Amino acid sequence: MLEEQEFIKRLLNPKTQNQAFQRLILDYQRPLYNHVRNIVLNHDDTDDVLQNTFIKIFQHLKNFKGESKLFSWMYRIATNEALTFLKQKSKLSSISSEILQNKTLDNLEADVFFDGNEIQLKLQKAIALLPEKQQLIFKMKYFEELKYEAISEILGTSVGGLKASYHIAVKKIETYVSIN
Repeated sequence: MLEEQEFIKRLLNPKTQNQAFQRLILDYQRPLYNHVRNIVLNHDDTDDVLQNTFIKIFQHLKNFKGESKLFSWMYRIATNEALTFLKQKSKLSSISSEILQNKTLDNLEADVFFDGNEIQLKLQKAIALLPEKQQLIFKMKYFEELKYEAISEILGTSVGGLKASYHIAVKKIETYVSIN
C-alpha cells in the first residue's frame, strides 16, 4: 500500500507526473484493454474507449482520494466509459442496446482480433442474454479472474450480492449452452 501511495504522489507531482503516467499506462493498458473488450466486444471500439479512459484517469487523478485501490478506481472509470459508449452507440444507431449487442456478436466472428472458436462464440451469446450487471460480474470473475473483493470495489456491490449474481449467471449460461 505504501508503494501505491508513493506512486500516486508521483502521479500528482507536476515534475514526475508525465513519467509516472507513462508507467501507469504501461502497467494497466493490457488489463484495462481486456476489461473494456469484454464489455464492448469490438476491437476498434475498445481502443476508443480505452483512450477516453486514460484521458479521464489523467484529468481526474487530482480527485482520487485513495479510499479504494488505484486499480479499482481505474477499472470503475473504464467500466463506466464502456457502458456509456455502448449507450451512446445504441442511441446514435437508433436501436436498443440488446439489438446493438446482437449485431456486435454477429460481427464478432469476422473480427480479426477475435480468436475464439464456436464454443466461445456460443458463450458470448449466452452472456449477452444476461442482465447488464450480471454480464459485468460474470466477465470480471470468469474472464479477468478478479477476486470478489476487487469486483465489489469496482462495482460498489457487496461481496455476497456478487457471489449470488455470479452463481445465477453461471446457471443461466449453463442452461443456454446445453440447449443451444
